[in-house]
Amino acid sequence: MPALTDIQLSDAAAASLALQATGQTLHGKRPFAALLLAPDNKTILLSSLSLSHVRHAECELARNAAENFAWEYLADCTMVSTWEPCAMCAGTIYWAHIGRLVYLASEKALHGVVGADNPENLSLDLPCRTVFERGQTAVEVIGPVAGWEEKVIEDSKRYWDAHRGG
Repeated sequence: MPALTDIQLSDAAAASLALQATGQTLHGKRPFAALLLAPDNKTILLSSLSLSHVRHAECELARNAAENFAWEYLADCTMVSTWEPCAMCAGTIYWAHIGRLVYLASEKALHGVVGADNPENLSLDLPCRTVFERGQTAVEVIGPVAGWEEKVIEDSKRYWDAHRGG
């Protein structure tokens, strides 16, 4: 898999955060976004927003990718997500055979933004790395990304401050 340069990482992080912000402001979506980079680490093949509490951005993107691209090709692709994927999304990324995941902000940080026991976004204390470690094929994981986690948190507060506690 081609290495991801700092510039490519920064460009992809900015694109995913912009997608998350657009999803909130223009479409009223929850603050989660994911995009899929081609093996060149520049071309955005797909993007997705969170559609509901069970149709997460990462799952939707991984399913779409698996239906539209070859297994071998996806092994050289990178998913960039604003938030660390939950266990459901990590499993879907694994089965789609996406070779690398970059997430900007951690599940633990999300829990702090969403608030305890928020029925709109209950969280699991199950890091995506733990899910991937149980698999038979490797998924490279980069995250949280320094300097970007704070930006994702700040952007997400716009939504969660209005939706805390249901």
